[in-house]
Amino acid sequence: MRTEFAVRTHPNLARSDDKIQFRGGRDQDSMAKWVKPTIETKFHIDVEWWEEQGRNFRTHLLSHLCTDCQERYREYDEADLIDWIDVETAEVTQVDGLWHSLRTCCSLKPDYANERTPLTTAVFRIFLANGNAPLTSIELGELLNRPPGTMLRTIGGFQIYNGIKPVQKSGEQKALA
Repeated sequence: MRTEFAVRTHPNLARSDDKIQFRGGRDQDSMAKWVKPTIETKFHIDVEWWEEQGRNFRTHLLSHLCTDCQERYREYDEADLIDWIDVETAEVTQVDGLWHSLRTCCSLKPDYANERTPLTTAVFRIFLANGNAPLTSIELGELLNRPPGTMLRTIGGFQIYNGIKPVQKSGEQKALA
């Protein structure tokens, strides 16, 4: 008796003659480096992902501005920087004007991230609002009133949404603000 098996692959994998490739250009060497995250794994927005995908992060930020800020940034300038004073340290730094508006205006509005906001969008907006400080699925779940397991299943798989990825082991992440 002969048994045949159907080989199934993950939807984000594609087979070529000599190796397995992730859609998006990652090869099997990258796959070996992937470690399944847990609810304690910290996530953040990986700016390099945006560059690798050939997408403009700042242009995407425009779509997350509230109506008032969209009007203010109608004449969007790529190099629009403002001076920002850290209230805890009194340090003055130059920050992106779009980012500043998201953090100080848009994120304070009740409809910024609520139960009707798609989950991946809400998570992205949380990272925008907190300056991309790494958070676990537990912390994100508390902020969005969702179970940590739901958060992890959504952002912890092969599919990357809006550059949200686990923080590298070194704990480094690029600040976006």
